Amino acid sequence: MSTPSHQWPTDKVAALRLGQRLVTDVPASRPGRRAFVDITPVITEADAEARNQGWKRADDARTFTLRHWDYDADRLDGMDYDVGSVLIKAATAAGEPELAAILETWHLHPEQFVYPWQTDDPK
Repeated sequence: MSTPSHQWPTDKVAALRLGQRLVTDVPASRPGRRAFVDITPVITEADAEARNQGWKRADDARTFTLRHWDYDADRLDGMDYDVGSVLIKAATAAGEPELAAILETWHLHPEQFVYPWQTDDPK
């Protein structure tokens, strides 16, 4: 999984293949706002079956959903983080090459993405 000039860190590509969501902070639309782009692997019936058996299934042909959200910064820590939120753009990538192409179009690089708990992303 790579863009022309950027490689995914090994732990992050493994996480995506195992169905783990990744997030990056991006510039917000204006002061008082915070924005994030997330990559969410699409979970399949085979993933659900593996989870029911107590393991995670790796899939290097996984589909991904990308979403760029802009939030009211004062609401990020509360239950109403979605009040006033705006979905800036979204895309679906059918596989890792398509994911790389979307990231390039959005001017994002694989090394920018981290685990959700390492960000202030409210989801």
